[in-house]
Amino acid sequence: MSACFRNIVRVLAVVLTAAALAACAQSSVVNNKTALRSANRQTSLVAANAKRHLTRHTRTAGTQVTSYGLASFYSEGSQTASGEKFNPNELTAAHPSLPFGTLLRVTNVANGRSVTVRINDRGPFVAGRTVDVSHSAAERIGIVERGVAKVKLDVIQ
Repeated sequence: MSACFRNIVRVLAVVLTAAALAACAQSSVVNNKTALRSANRQTSLVAANAKRHLTRHTRTAGTQVTSYGLASFYSEGSQTASGEKFNPNELTAAHPSLPFGTLLRVTNVANGRSVTVRINDRGPFVAGRTVDVSHSAAERIGIVERGVAKVKLDVIQ
């Protein structure tokens, strides 16, 4: 082999190695941008979902959060999202984002009656509704006949 041919092979090897390294670097940049775009999209969806479920909320003294929305009730089901067996006679509720075990005071704006419920399920899954309360809780605040009511929600604990 001539020296000129060896030099050409060496240069070709260096060029191919550089091209391969550049391709690897480019694919990780593309993957990082895709992951970042996906994370931003998920954050936007969570924010939009929270905005849809809470019509208005204000922070009152301390850490208590008050919000307003529509409540409905449910009386059938076998198991809750927290893993508990559903019992329509307990004072429980379903909320899309509050942690399980949160105590929530639900006040019917029309008649002023209120009840304290414990969040143990996810829902409601009907657009425009903020909380689903158990049948027992619905009776206490007087929404069984109408099915839905505008309510004030106060996170107690």
